[in-house]
Amino acid sequence: MSPRRPLAALGALAFTAAIAIGAPASGAVAGPPGGAHGGKPGEIAVVGDTAPIHDPALTVDDDGTWWVYSTGLVNRENGGTVQMWSSHDRGTTWAYEGTVWDEIPAWIDEHFSDGALPDNLWAPEVYQHDGTYYLYYSASRFGTNNSVTALATNTTLDPDDPDYEWVDQGPVITSPAPIEDGKEFNAIDAGIVTGKDGTPYMAIGSHWYGIFLVEISWPSGKPVAGALENAVHLVDRFAPGNRVEAPYIEKRGGWYYLYVSFDACCAGADSTYKVVVGRSRDVTGPYLDKEGRDMVGGGGTVLLESHGPVVGPGGQSVHDGVLAYHYYDAANEEIPYFPTLGLHRLAWKAGWPVLSLNGS
Repeated sequence: MSPRRPLAALGALAFTAAIAIGAPASGAVAGPPGGAHGGKPGEIAVVGDTAPIHDPALTVDDDGTWWVYSTGLVNRENGGTVQMWSSHDRGTTWAYEGTVWDEIPAWIDEHFSDGALPDNLWAPEVYQHDGTYYLYYSASRFGTNNSVTALATNTTLDPDDPDYEWVDQGPVITSPAPIEDGKEFNAIDAGIVTGKDGTPYMAIGSHWYGIFLVEISWPSGKPVAGALENAVHLVDRFAPGNRVEAPYIEKRGGWYYLYVSFDACCAGADSTYKVVVGRSRDVTGPYLDKEGRDMVGGGGTVLLESHGPVVGPGGQSVHDGVLAYHYYDAANEEIPYFPTLGLHRLAWKAGWPVLSLNGS
């Protein structure tokens, strides 16, 4: 693990937005600003170290500590590996806690040795099962579906625990590769969910043919035999570029809610990212929106989109009724449109999540 240092000690780089039409839209993060800022719209007005945070995975430890794991810094600054942030006041004040590793695992560079190497690790997911924390993360050659989702495990999230160590478990799913019915997909943005019978699944995908659900098993945390051929197609917009990614499935009240990000990420002021949702009685779908439209075919009810200084919110996760997302902060005078953490408690109306965007 990298030493835990204040963000200001890491240096300040200007944020350069990456615009990649039809490309995976995670990972376009530059170096940190010279200091913390907060006071963003939303029910939880976060302060402290809140940027640069991209693709936040929110989880809460057994001791009540809130953790966010996020995409690493570009150009392998500070190692380029997954970043960590903690809060001890239920998500209000955040502190930077360093990175999972000091450098990107060597096997990832070997995997991409035929061309450009990944600048950083993307889109983490943290899931606890039977006393083990499973950290899924992605590496990709930007603008392609030459990608891999990989896994690390740990017995604690506390870096001060003597047993703390993120152990590399290698690749989980790679692309390009055919998935259900010979379709092509992009092996990034993993989200883990458990079905009613206890079967674990991974939702995964970005652009190409969209989002798929793949069966995995414990304790390996990796796909079962035949998982790709038997994957379930969850979301496909049937539109040029098929701009959908970042799947996250939440089980609540007999329903499964599928949150995804639509449209363009990583374009700073021009980002059009938004969070949409559908629901199903079965983890394998079909997922329908409020109007009854299938998310395979373009359905999806908008939950959160640009408003005020919050530009292009997305890359979301959900934990215990709290939606975590990144957005490009138009109110940041030091580095306009820097990728920043947003947190919002979900309210529910007629069985659907809703947000108040009037501040806190």
